[in-house]
Amino acid sequence: MFLLRDDINEIAAHFKAGKLICFPTDTVWAIGCDASNPEAVAKVRALKQLPEQEGMVVLASNNAMVTSYVAPLPPRIETLLELHQRPLTLIYPQNLHFPKNVPAQDGSVAIRLVKDDFCIQLLQATGKPIIATTANSYGDPIPTTFGGISSEILRSVDYVVKYKQDDKNPGTPSPIARLDHFQELEFIRE
Repeated sequence: MFLLRDDINEIAAHFKAGKLICFPTDTVWAIGCDASNPEAVAKVRALKQLPEQEGMVVLASNNAMVTSYVAPLPPRIETLLELHQRPLTLIYPQNLHFPKNVPAQDGSVAIRLVKDDFCIQLLQATGKPIIATTANSYGDPIPTTFGGISSEILRSVDYVVKYKQDDKNPGTPSPIARLDHFQELEFIRE
């Protein structure tokens, strides 16, 4: 197994207990929590100093997990998301079941189907979508490796995942897209 010093079930238990976790995603390191826990989400917002109008990125392991929280997408878009090779964050215009402090001011929510084995196992063990906002304070540069995360962020979370801490390959944030009025993908960030 690729987790030499971490236990997926232990990390999932932290998420389920409403704790904040610093962990590697399929793109960059993130601060995360159970996306269905409004108190934990509020702690992430406070730590990151994220303005209320800003939405948060949520990770999901499959389309079934996504559609239990947001309005369904056209089937061809769902297929595209599952087959897309690079991580792709999609802004869903209609949030159904996330707490009020997860979506952006307009009610939309950004969700990414993960392809990374670690993230998939973590989501499966948690059984719910998880918040994955970049591991920096709002407005600060996004750390591309573990070494770029501020000590303040690391001290403020409840658990720091050990997996990939030694990885020197810089990560990059995912492209972000939304559906336009023709139901086609419009890229906001490539």
